[in-house]
Amino acid sequence: MNKRSSVLLLFISIFAIYFLAIDVDTMDIDASQYASMSREMKESGSYLQVYEQGRDYLDKPPFLFWINSVSMSILGENNIAFKLPSILFAILAVFATFKLASLFYKREIALLSALILSSSQALFLITNDIKTDTILMGWVSVALWQLATWTTSGRIKHLYWGAAAIAFGMMTKGPIALIAPALAMTAHFITRREFKKFIEPHYITAILLIGVLLIPMSIGLYQQFDQHPEKWVNGGQNVSGLRFFYWTQSFGRITGESVWHDPVPFTFLLENLMWAWLPWSLFFLGSIVYFFIDIIKKRFKLKTDEEFISVGGFILTYCALGVSRFQLPHYIYVVLPLIAIMTARFVYTLFWTNELVKVARIFSIVQLIVLIILTAIPFLILTYTFPTQKFWPWIAALMPILLIGLAMNQPSWKPSIIATSLATVLGVNIFLSSWFYPNLLQYQASNEAGRFLHDEGFDKTKLALFNFKGSAFGIHFYSKSIIPHIKNIDSVLTGMIIVTDKDGRAALDSNNRTYEVRKEGLDFHISMLTPEFLNRKTRAQVLDRYYILEMK
Repeated sequence: MNKRSSVLLLFISIFAIYFLAIDVDTMDIDASQYASMSREMKESGSYLQVYEQGRDYLDKPPFLFWINSVSMSILGENNIAFKLPSILFAILAVFATFKLASLFYKREIALLSALILSSSQALFLITNDIKTDTILMGWVSVALWQLATWTTSGRIKHLYWGAAAIAFGMMTKGPIALIAPALAMTAHFITRREFKKFIEPHYITAILLIGVLLIPMSIGLYQQFDQHPEKWVNGGQNVSGLRFFYWTQSFGRITGESVWHDPVPFTFLLENLMWAWLPWSLFFLGSIVYFFIDIIKKRFKLKTDEEFISVGGFILTYCALGVSRFQLPHYIYVVLPLIAIMTARFVYTLFWTNELVKVARIFSIVQLIVLIILTAIPFLILTYTFPTQKFWPWIAALMPILLIGLAMNQPSWKPSIIATSLATVLGVNIFLSSWFYPNLLQYQASNEAGRFLHDEGFDKTKLALFNFKGSAFGIHFYSKSIIPHIKNIDSVLTGMIIVTDKDGRAALDSNNRTYEVRKEGLDFHISMLTPEFLNRKTRAQVLDRYYILEMK
């Protein structure tokens, strides 16, 4: 097998792991919520005005719901239809990252950039636990690739393609799709002393293109909210959908206008990036130090064939996100393609040149320790979390070791530590997708309850949630219906099928209500794992119960 075929096979193998978990149930809260809303959009046919269980929704733009509802129209209302678009956009991000890196670096670095991005733990996570950031990353990476191509080739069509990608990114998660590429290109122009790029007359046309593409979404926002100041939205009235989307949702988190407030340290995103960027976290940290030393030596002036899109884009976007008064770990995913290029450049310097031989040895030793820890995770899960007498999960747990052995025998990879890192992360995620996630989701009540309601064929008009405190998004999605939530016990009528928890059942018992238990099960907020839950011996202490009751 030649080198080109080997590389292609490697990428196919990585992408195949994305698809390995495509039929695994959605996770609360975000993925289940988006799945439920996408199904609701498909059923209602309301594409310009977005609703959540029949209520006005003003949080995320509509593109994710658009593309998922179309996918569900073709493939059905299921896990595969929901996850497929995001997986394809993740693959698009990998391709665009390769093309972006190819503009400034040799093919080896470009391939490393794509390889590092595709094999990062973050990509395996967000192709399974779906968020808007997966699609956003795809659009932003395309925008950066096209904008950079315009600067190197001078062909104006690439500016317009970049503008179009920005517009679709804004339809996915708001102004951050414009902010990240703008900051990256600004840093690039300044360090290359290309100040004339700031006054290009074609920017006017590009901005107009963005505006035109945003018209349908803007019309929907205006009709749904601006024309109805009497509506109560996010705890208030007279809420402008246009102002919320174009200002409050992004910039309002910095000024304090946003309703979301949860201050965290400036280092919050970096701390979470360290586990999300495994197994490449160590090399990313090294790349930051190396790039700063390199740019200082050059007195912050780059040659015409060098780029500062990656480092500058990462730093400036991080600062913009870091000062926000509300942050979540996945917010940094928008610049993962830039981080991949930074990491790849440093990895190439370490192992494909003779510039940092002693440093490379130190990094290899530390990285080996990290990989040993990662390799142990499947065995710890099989021993303490989800033990089994079955043979195949143990084979899956051995997969990292088997792949490491295979990788070590491949002469095409010069540094064995890179091949070992790839083998480890691929093997671990084969195990996670085939054993850990399916077992974990058995403890998410909403999915199990929703699927039971659908499979039993209950009259949907008689379904209700009573005093149910857990997430209900999975119930709506897997039952293929929007189930009302009632809190008044007097509203619980004979013949109803009630989903409730232990407190709700206790309330029914105290009122001498009679019922038949049709199903009961366990519930846990699986996106917030704790040591007590992960240890099978203490798990019962932190589990809640849910019940499906037929009222008599």
